[in-house]
Amino acid sequence: MARITGSNGERTAEAIRQAAIRLIHRQGFAAMNLRELAAEVGIQPGSLYNHIQTKQGLLFELMQEHMQDLLSAMEAALAAAPAEPMAQLRAFLAQHVLYHLERKQEVYIANFELRALEKANAEPILAMRRAYENRLIGLLEEGARAGKLQVADTRIAAYALLAMLTGVCTWYRPGGRLSPEEIVAQHLELALNGVSAAAFECDTTVLPATLGQA
Repeated sequence: MARITGSNGERTAEAIRQAAIRLIHRQGFAAMNLRELAAEVGIQPGSLYNHIQTKQGLLFELMQEHMQDLLSAMEAALAAAPAEPMAQLRAFLAQHVLYHLERKQEVYIANFELRALEKANAEPILAMRRAYENRLIGLLEEGARAGKLQVADTRIAAYALLAMLTGVCTWYRPGGRLSPEEIVAQHLELALNGVSAAAFECDTTVLPATLGQA
């Protein structure tokens, strides 16, 4: 989101950003209009254009900020962890869960409003998503080469892990019976047990006969 000079302008721009996140999370991007956004912030509708160019541009910048923050948090977590493959994988997974606990609204918007982006805006967001996914795929491959993981297809495993761990943002509520640290620990256990070299091999004879026949 564009910032204008001066502390008041910066505060207003941030208020617009936070209000947009709340409104899009609550009612969806298509249902949010700029007049409603201006009222939420307490400014005249015309004043919005001192800070944003279009509604579409606002959504793109919110998603771009989210992906930049997610990638930066991931790289910082990996840099702080030992270089050993499993330590790197744990750092990635733990940071993913923690980020999704702390940034529920942004995560929801990034996942469910991607379809609302125009093609030119969606492409750079998708490229950042692929970079994030590929980082996890690479970590799984390193763990498999080290003999620590047993993964038939690292790309499928990465997608499955991300889907499971991202789901925490749909049900987590602050102040619940488990602390964020406990939730992270339980998700790490579930995730790592699923790809551990010591995990049992799936017996395909017990799967439904129609599975994979589509």
